[in-house]
Order: sequence, then C-alpha cells, then structure tokens
Amino acid sequence: MAHLNRRHVLVHALGATALLSSRGAYAQDAYPSKPVRLISPWPAGGSADVTTRLVGDRMGAILGQAFVVEARGGAAGTIGFGSVARSAPDGYTLLLGTNSTYGIAPHLLPATQYKMSDLAPVALVATNAQIICVHPSVPAKDLPGFIAHVRANPDKYSYGSGGIGGTSHMASVLLANTAGLKMLDVPYRGTGLSLQALLSGEVQMVALDIASARPLVEAGKVRALAVTSSRRTPAMPDVPTIAELGYPGFDSATVFALFAPAGTPAPIITKLNSAVNDALKQPEMKARFVTLGLDGSGGTPEQLARHVTAESEKWRELIARTGIKAE
Repeated sequence: MAHLNRRHVLVHALGATALLSSRGAYAQDAYPSKPVRLISPWPAGGSADVTTRLVGDRMGAILGQAFVVEARGGAAGTIGFGSVARSAPDGYTLLLGTNSTYGIAPHLLPATQYKMSDLAPVALVATNAQIICVHPSVPAKDLPGFIAHVRANPDKYSYGSGGIGGTSHMASVLLANTAGLKMLDVPYRGTGLSLQALLSGEVQMVALDIASARPLVEAGKVRALAVTSSRRTPAMPDVPTIAELGYPGFDSATVFALFAPAGTPAPIITKLNSAVNDALKQPEMKARFVTLGLDGSGGTPEQLARHVTAESEKWRELIARTGIKAE
C-alpha cells in the first residue's frame, strides 16, 4: 500500500509539473497580454524620445498591445538603463537605449549600479549618423581638403559639440585622432549651443545629426563634408562616408537598440525580435525613419550582443588613448 501511495503521489507531482509547464508556455505564447512599458533613458521631447515612441507604436500594432513610452532621463542614460536592469524579466519592461550609454558612458562615468550583463539584447533598431559640417568660411570643399588644410594650420581650428561623451563629441574626437588633426575641443552644454557656435563661426566644425544638418546644408549655412557611419545615410545619400574618403573602418553614429532585463524567457525575446524586424520592413516606417535621419538596422539578438561588445571596446580604447574626462 505504501508503494502504491508513493506511486500515486509521484503521478500527481508529475501531472502538476506538466500543468505548471504548460501554463508557463501558454503565458509566453500569449505574450503580450497587457501593455508593455518601453523606457527611453533620455528626456521627453528629444530625438531619442521621438524615435522610441515611433518604434513603440509600430511594435504595439504588430503585437496587439500598447507600448507605453516612459522617459527616464539623467546621468547619460544610466538611470533608465538601471531601472530596466532591475525590472522583472517578464517582457513587460523594455529599454530602447543608445550606444552613448552602453558603449561610451561606462568608460567615462563612475561605476553604475548595473552591468550590461543585467540586460538581454533583443535587436538593433536604427542608426543616426552625424554629418561632419564646417562653417562656410573654411577654405575646403571636401573632407580630404579640410584635413590637409587643418594639418597645415595646427591649433588654429576648433570643433564644437553638445558635451563631453556624447556621440557628436566622440565622432569629432575620433576623426581628429584618426586623421591626426590638432584642433581645439570645445564642448558646450547642449547641442543647440554648439550649433549656434558653428553658425556664428565661433567654432569651425561640428558633427551634427542629420535632422539638424540637412536644412542648414540645403540653405548653404554650413557645408557637409562626410557622414560618420559605416555606410551612407538614405537621408543624405550624396554625402560620402569618412571610410570612403581614406579611413577604412571609421564608424561613429548614434545607434538605437532594444533590450530586456536579463533572464527574460527566450520565446519572448524571439517574439520581440521578430516584431522589431517586421516593423523595420514596413514602407511607412522606412519613410518616417528617413525623415528623422535614421537608417533601420534589425538583425538577431546575437548580432546586437556582438555590437555592444565592439562598441564598448572601441570607445574604451579611444578614451584611454586621448585621456578624455567626463565633465
């Protein structure tokens, strides 16, 4: 009888385990069954916030649930990253972050309250390249001419940016370091101030995002020399890349990527990755991206993981070589 009872208990235990497993599988299959929080680690109203809302709207339409964007800016994006890293790994709190936080900030700021291993990569989303722009008074019509002129006039020219450690600043530092340019680095407290400095001729070069650069180039207020990303941007296809102009491998742009808390079930990561890739194929999404100066990416979680590692190493090495310090 004891043997039968033990057998009876074992059968019930196995049945309960199967039931729990089936419920877990059903929960993942039914995901998302409620609204999803999509954290933007930047202040509301900026280009990153606009991009996050566009991506959230498209993913929500594909997955049949609202993606509610929540702006959590501060500390170069690390506050938003930390909040998601500490969230439940159930797929209902996500992060659309940029490489200025996962690639640059860890090497400039004091230790953060999280590690990138606390986040699970979902998908690359988009690239927002910068355009190397110069004041019209600069006697150079293209990037090779500019480099030659600055080399012949060391310490006479300056570049501005919206602040130390931002992607505009790092693109300029990378160009100056790669091309051997002796220029004064002038960081301002905000991109608007650096733009005004360029327009007034206070500085001679700024790496501007495409949405800011395009109307100024078309109006003849600044001259576009090159795009900082590894490939030409659909928004300004006639502008060559720095890599094309003699510096193979040069790549510096704002990269948007989707993350979930580490431990999020693989089926949920797969479903989210599929939604991102489907959204990026939609003609209206592509058109909107071009308007914003974005180039859609996509790909697998593994590709994003490799990208995060490569970005971190690239900027760590540059920061160590140049001695850049946070403000």
